[in-house]
Amino acid sequence: QVQLVESGGGLVQAGGSLRLSCAASGRSFSNYPMGWFRQAPGKERDFVAALSWNGGSTSYADSVKGRFTVSRDNAKNTVDLQMNNLKPEDTAVYYCAAYTRIRLGPLPKSANEYGYWGQGTQVTVSS
Repeated sequence: QVQLVESGGGLVQAGGSLRLSCAASGRSFSNYPMGWFRQAPGKERDFVAALSWNGGSTSYADSVKGRFTVSRDNAKNTVDLQMNNLKPEDTAVYYCAAYTRIRLGPLPKSANEYGYWGQGTQVTVSS
């Protein structure tokens, strides 16, 4: 069975850092883009970052540029999100997602373009 499992979330003070990891199993996603999204209570799921199949291209939401870095290790079938200088507005459940087709154009930024999702990991940033 295909599974994506996020880990690394927790409680951190503003200005701190966290590193999230997403481990995939049941299928290799080494040929496909991967993405990170986040959702706060009562709000829609928003795009955070995306990464091409080989890590050569990245895309970030304006709100996290310069603070977050997405990376992947295809040998381990994992994708990470390094989050620095965290702000209270970063508080949300963070989800990793996997695209399921070869992508030649711009990296996908819409949630409905991704085929597989993890269960999410909570990130809480206190002021």
